[in-house]
Amino acid sequence: MKSAAEFFSAFLVKDPKTGYLISTPSNSPEHGGLVAGPTMDHQIIRNLFKSVIDAGNILKVDDPFRKKLETQYSQIAPNAIGRYGQLQEWMQDVDDTTDKHRHVSHLWAVYPGSEINWEQTPEIIKAAKQSLLYRGDAATGWSLGWKINLWARFLDGDHTYKLIQMLLSPVKGGAGSYPNLFDAHPPFQIDGNFGGAAGIGEMLLQSHTQYVDILPALPSALPDGEAKGLKARGGFELSIKWNKGALQAVTVKSLAGQPLKLRYKGQTINLSTEQNRTYQFNGSLQQQ
Repeated sequence: MKSAAEFFSAFLVKDPKTGYLISTPSNSPEHGGLVAGPTMDHQIIRNLFKSVIDAGNILKVDDPFRKKLETQYSQIAPNAIGRYGQLQEWMQDVDDTTDKHRHVSHLWAVYPGSEINWEQTPEIIKAAKQSLLYRGDAATGWSLGWKINLWARFLDGDHTYKLIQMLLSPVKGGAGSYPNLFDAHPPFQIDGNFGGAAGIGEMLLQSHTQYVDILPALPSALPDGEAKGLKARGGFELSIKWNKGALQAVTVKSLAGQPLKLRYKGQTINLSTEQNRTYQFNGSLQQQ
């Protein structure tokens, strides 16, 4: 990470028009050609810088370099909302609302990143959602897998489920799965399979913010169910039961003894945990 951050620390240049630090020359992958300052670049570089800063603080090393990254982090061109209410894919507001390109690179910070989320950046995530609405659902392979996860992060369980159905339907020349369940993107893309599985996980459990969220995007088509062995950031393993669309019980095993911040439908609980100890809660997050 440090070596990658050293590269981008040197690679970023000041944009003469805006004064922001930007990545150039570059492109928004497979879409739009050679440009200066694509949104995806800046999202990934911010994520990298933040990770290196956090790691340096934990390890208590590289103080001068961390301070340099902190300064540069605040100078990188930010996410921007365009004239159509969309998250801009580029520095310029040139997005086309009729463009149905399968690449949605500028939504990286929603998923798999976490910079754009409902708690810290509500207006930006609304713009990101608008961008995906303009692009539409049509996709194959990894693109469909990515959209499944994005809709889960948008907390729209029914839309997520719709795309999962597309992924698992018998292929008829477009999206879908072959008889052996390989994802159909000729010859096939394992990214679609892995992405679909990740998206199902995101419907049931999310932990990219300060909370471990239970059933954040549960679709109405799955009113009853149980999931075991789901892993959450912070070193937690969860098993969840739900009935008639409502949480019934959740069991949390703390693998690292870190503080637990659990949330379900606005209810929260903060708990100090012990390593390898298991904690049980009911549907109202009351500890059992």
